[in-house]
Amino acid sequence: MHRRAFLRTGTAVSVTGITGLAGCLGRNDEADFAAGFEDGLGEWESRAAIGPEVDPADFAWEVGVSDERAAEGEQSLRVWNEGDHDDGVTWATHEVPVEPGRAYDVRVSGQFWSESESFNTIRHAVMRLGPRPAEVEADFPAVGVNSTDFGETPYGGLREPLWLAEGWREYAFEWTTPELSTETLHVAVGTAVIWEADATHYVDDLTVTVEPR
Repeated sequence: MHRRAFLRTGTAVSVTGITGLAGCLGRNDEADFAAGFEDGLGEWESRAAIGPEVDPADFAWEVGVSDERAAEGEQSLRVWNEGDHDDGVTWATHEVPVEPGRAYDVRVSGQFWSESESFNTIRHAVMRLGPRPAEVEADFPAVGVNSTDFGETPYGGLREPLWLAEGWREYAFEWTTPELSTETLHVAVGTAVIWEADATHYVDDLTVTVEPR
């Protein structure tokens, strides 16, 4: 697939909520940015989007910090959304500082929790890192796409199935950036609705490693 196919087009409507809890805790000393959510959401923002056929007010979703599950420590990010519309994406986003005027090799990884293995694809894990924050579903990669498989792209990310196994599973992507004119990138993690069922997932141990090239 040509690297331009990594981009998507589409229309969606975004719903945004800004959190007001204490900051998140990074636990990986080698990462340039890390989040374990031990101190709450901090400066993370919660967002959701759904297609134009549905009023955003009719799409139910929640993003918060929970002590129900944790890959490390005592807490993780909890993402819940309804499945009534067979559509919709829910995510949390945070700024990641970089030095402008340089190009980078970036790796982003995180642990996602699923309740069990399922033969049905109930949700997709979505992750993204780019010069601007995600606002609509089309801002995330297409189904099955991981930017690791491409060369230089405008942003990095993935959209891959959850419910492949019970419990925690690592999801990761690499991104070869162009020369960046910004000093702020935006990382996003969340879930996309596939199956008509409500579902809760947890995200933990998120790291972003940035290497100049």
